[in-house]
Amino acid sequence: MFGVGLDIGTMNIISSRKNEADDLVVKRIRDAFLDLDLDAKKMLKLTKVSYIEYSDKIIIVGDNALNTANILKKDARRPLSKGIISPSEIDAVEVLSVMIKQVLGKPQKKDEVCYYSVPAAPVDDPTRDVIYHAKVFSRIVEDLGYKAIESNEALAIIFSNCAEDGFSGLAFSYGSGMVNIALSYHTLMSMSCSISKGGDWIDTQAGKALNLTASKMCSIKEKGINLLDPKDRTEEAISIYYKSLIEESIHNMVEQVNNLGDSEFPEAIPIILSGGTSQAQGFLELYKSIFKNYKDKLKLDISEIRMANNPLTSVSEGLLLQALQDSED
Repeated sequence: MFGVGLDIGTMNIISSRKNEADDLVVKRIRDAFLDLDLDAKKMLKLTKVSYIEYSDKIIIVGDNALNTANILKKDARRPLSKGIISPSEIDAVEVLSVMIKQVLGKPQKKDEVCYYSVPAAPVDDPTRDVIYHAKVFSRIVEDLGYKAIESNEALAIIFSNCAEDGFSGLAFSYGSGMVNIALSYHTLMSMSCSISKGGDWIDTQAGKALNLTASKMCSIKEKGINLLDPKDRTEEAISIYYKSLIEESIHNMVEQVNNLGDSEFPEAIPIILSGGTSQAQGFLELYKSIFKNYKDKLKLDISEIRMANNPLTSVSEGLLLQALQDSED
């Protein structure tokens, strides 16, 4: 089966495709890189850490970049910021090309279809341009020999999680850089939006509140906390900003849906929650408790609120479904 889905996230870049046995094959790379002087080349040859030579530097990408950065007491760099290509990283496009090549590999046939994720324009920061972001990734994917087709990130979650709902739903993708939201009725997207805050914003704000680094807060968060039962001040700070992020995302969703006017869905639809930031313990319960305050304001009937089947891979799996469908046409 030909076709591949590519989820380009601030924290991870993930590809999904089917092999000859019709099994799902997922590849992931951490969206981080570290540049070192050429002198490091001799030492790296003694290890299993892969690297590339770029300009007058050695570039390490992915999880190896984070691990090496921790050993050297340096900060790994990230080519994406708040869901789009970082304008402050001059090497971002070149590094992203290397990362995408690692997770996609060569096309299985000429012009194999690759659906790749793009965020919606953020409602809270209209200055952030997603057009450049989308076109750069189209060029990167096509340079590898694929036919590149962009698709909304949150819509992909509906494709991978709402088959039994007739591909109708309201999806929230809680990522590191953004929260993406999409409303669909039988595969047709009627609304999409995003806010330019996510897991990174939680780390930064919680860190500022306690005079700790965002990296420290991220480490505490990733070790696992219960949002409904924080054990100390750091976990409490993280929980507070989780609540703020969820509330802001629901508030903006309600505004955008209600702005559709008299567009009425004939039946109730589900809300699907996904993304790495949604994996914290207690996230679903916290979301439901906040949503109760907005339920009567929303001009849409909700049948249930549930987590995505695979929060980390839902986007790439939904994109794959679209790619396979495109290949059959």
